Amino acid sequence: MLSMLLPLLLCLVIAVLTLALVAIPARREGRDLLTPRGEEVLVRVKSGTDAAAARTSDLVSSAAARVRSSGSESETEQAPTPR
Repeated sequence: MLSMLLPLLLCLVIAVLTLALVAIPARREGRDLLTPRGEEVLVRVKSGTDAAAARTSDLVSSAAARVRSSGSESETEQAPTPR
């Protein structure tokens, strides 16, 4: 397991260093990091993510409301426990 994890971590470190060596100087010089097409893709991904988050929030809140309403009904419908 360790023999597989170490090379993966090494690749990750090399990738981060390469990105830093390319992106940081370019950003300081004022150059854009993405092409116009890349910017369009980024905008679409962000809008899709926002829409998915909104839908997920709606689903979670409706599920929580159903659980709350079914929980209160089940408490009133339960028969008394025998002694």
